[in-house]
Amino acid sequence: METDTIAAISTPIGEGAIAIVRLSGPEAIEIASKVFKGRNLTEVDSHTIHYGKLINPQTQEIVEEVMVSVMKAPKTFTREDIVEINCHGGLVSVNRVLELILENGARLAEPGEFTKRAFLNGRIDLSQAEAVIDLIRAKTDRAMNIALKQMDGRLSKLIQSLRQELLETLAHVEVNIDYPEYDDVEEMTLEVMKEKTNHVHHQIEKLLQTAKQGKILREGIGTAIIGRPNVGKSSLLNALAHENKAIVTDIPGTTRDVIEEYVNVRGVPLRLIDTAGIRETEDIVEKIGVERSRKVLQEADLVLLVLNYGDEWTQEDEHLFKAVEGMDVIVIVNKTDLPQQIDMDQVKKLAARYPLVTTSLIQEKGIDELEQAIADTFFEGDLNTGDLTYVSNVRHIQLLKDAKKALEDAIGGIEAGMPIDVVQIDVTRTWEILGEIVGDTVSDSLIDQLFSQFCLGK
Repeated sequence: METDTIAAISTPIGEGAIAIVRLSGPEAIEIASKVFKGRNLTEVDSHTIHYGKLINPQTQEIVEEVMVSVMKAPKTFTREDIVEINCHGGLVSVNRVLELILENGARLAEPGEFTKRAFLNGRIDLSQAEAVIDLIRAKTDRAMNIALKQMDGRLSKLIQSLRQELLETLAHVEVNIDYPEYDDVEEMTLEVMKEKTNHVHHQIEKLLQTAKQGKILREGIGTAIIGRPNVGKSSLLNALAHENKAIVTDIPGTTRDVIEEYVNVRGVPLRLIDTAGIRETEDIVEKIGVERSRKVLQEADLVLLVLNYGDEWTQEDEHLFKAVEGMDVIVIVNKTDLPQQIDMDQVKKLAARYPLVTTSLIQEKGIDELEQAIADTFFEGDLNTGDLTYVSNVRHIQLLKDAKKALEDAIGGIEAGMPIDVVQIDVTRTWEILGEIVGDTVSDSLIDQLFSQFCLGK
């Protein structure tokens, strides 16, 4: 267990009204007291805030005018003494405060070390700690709500309940093996184990059914907007983002590079990528943009294929349909304010497997229908984040798949009439795998790796 006192800036670096330097550890209050001129921080009540000045003990120079919060263990985030120094939010001021604290006994915190201490001190489990990252990175209200519920222990409680069920089953098996009072004890034990393993298997399957939606809410849908030049791709990005992010002109080839923007569509985060128009070109810069567009297309989760209502159908349009075969695609026929030139029968024939939406982005028509088509493609038009426990973390999803496989091996062993002590190995393995989700059976190296993804000061 850590015994030193750590410190870091806990607010974003830059100009602002307030910045916070946070300390945590057994000497947090003592270190702050060395440099604080005001109330004696060692004597104040816990969870109180105090006005004063920070003084350099060597020179007696005033460093900053501050408000200092004192929170005493164990009722803190890390279950250690915590001091938070609120200073003016400028680059110079906050760095001067941090330097002063480090010079007087604190150590600079590693990324995520405050949350790591909360985990090591039993304040939260590993899945709750990982939810902190999800909360910080949430792009929509729904993603934030899922992270909040995971931080509150919703997933943890379910996993712990399943582990407890398996543990009780294993204990029951041990008792029957050690004290075989009846001839049919093994048959009875196998029936109990089969019933319990089937129940836990069903619960894991239910969790995994939420994985696709949960992962999308956590990471967003990588969405590529493709089409020939000047069909309205940049206008579409601007319409979904509700602001002008991309330059829009009537000149083909204006977009020379890939433009990325996160947008919120019906509570679903889209990592929207406006690509350079895909066509054969001799322009060197545009050619680079087209090649990048092709690469983005290969990595996309969703493709918005845009056609021009006011242009005739071309071979390039047909090539685009061939390029997106097997992908999730929504076809958009844009510029319906222009006289029709495109062959809609040809479009409907090639787009028969995909949702088809007509838009006039310049007249702001068709956007609602497009947003609904996106929601329908991934969430069947409805997303319920209220009652379900969502699993969204890639590590959790893989561990649940491993646990499901171990349980299937156990169930298969029971049905094949294998000895109970052999079946017991797979059930024990499932219990251990589920423990990795909440951090009960996880290695120190994995813990270090997970917390290294956090920002400083968290």
